[in-house]
Amino acid sequence: MGSGMDVANPQTGAGSAQTATTTPLESSARLTPVTIFLIFTIVATLIAFFGVLKLYAGESIMVWAWKHWLPNLNQEYGKLVIPISVGLVWYHWKKIKRSKKSGSSWGMLFVGGGTALVLLGIRAVEPRIVMLSIPPLIFGIVLFLWGREVARILAFPIGFLWFMIPVGALQQTSFRLQFLITGAMQTLSPMIGVKLNVIGTTLNEVTGAWGFDIAEGCSGIRSLVAIIMLTAIYAHIFEKIWWKKIVLVAFSLGFAVIANIGRIFTIILIAKMGYPTLAGGIYHEYSGFISFPVALLAMLLFHKLLNLRSPGNSLLGKPEEALVK
Repeated sequence: MGSGMDVANPQTGAGSAQTATTTPLESSARLTPVTIFLIFTIVATLIAFFGVLKLYAGESIMVWAWKHWLPNLNQEYGKLVIPISVGLVWYHWKKIKRSKKSGSSWGMLFVGGGTALVLLGIRAVEPRIVMLSIPPLIFGIVLFLWGREVARILAFPIGFLWFMIPVGALQQTSFRLQFLITGAMQTLSPMIGVKLNVIGTTLNEVTGAWGFDIAEGCSGIRSLVAIIMLTAIYAHIFEKIWWKKIVLVAFSLGFAVIANIGRIFTIILIAKMGYPTLAGGIYHEYSGFISFPVALLAMLLFHKLLNLRSPGNSLLGKPEEALVK
């Protein structure tokens, strides 16, 4: 009625008009032309530094990594890491859009740490150390531009990028797995009436009727890495309690090793039944398609046991986004 009374603002709940102040970091979270240019510049810089500049042996870091993502090195899975990480970002996209965006200066701490790793890797001429810096750099940038909530959502997809680092230790791990399987066969074979002469990683039936060599490809290192990656993704999506995630990943390693030992044992069993050619041929080639799903099923059942008393428990559980409202 023309009086000086203020109308209550439903957004602020206050009786007087208030002007919201926006910090530069908060405004950078919005897709303004300046923000788009900033993001483009950051992405272009990362691509140029890691994908174009020849920092190691006349090659860029990512070209060097690509040449190490090979089957003979048991690291071809590295080619899948970036697409999977992007897919996880897409999976969380709706949650990212709903989240509060407020830039945090703490992001510069991670950027500084990542930069230190880059300098250390260049100084030591070690590309793996340089690649180790990629997740901290990206996480720091996300935290600086969009804040803690977005950074928390993207922490796993960003950290997943560490899987793309070629690991030289896999060769030694494969060697140890070969001897582990050889020892297991030497222990288990007498249970089915088979006596073996073991020389290194070679298994020969005592009469010389047949024999097998536990080669590097039979060590199970590929399925071991694959199940670590798959279990990590599964735990990220379907489990919200941290200690359960860690336990799930740890036990999945054992399931993968046991499943591979079972696969090799069935090869010995088929050879014992009088079909060594079948055992060492077509069955050997395709039995991995059986043992790997068995390891995955064991992981799923173990997760069900971990949450046996949880309400609404099912084999696949519920995605974490459905659990946290």
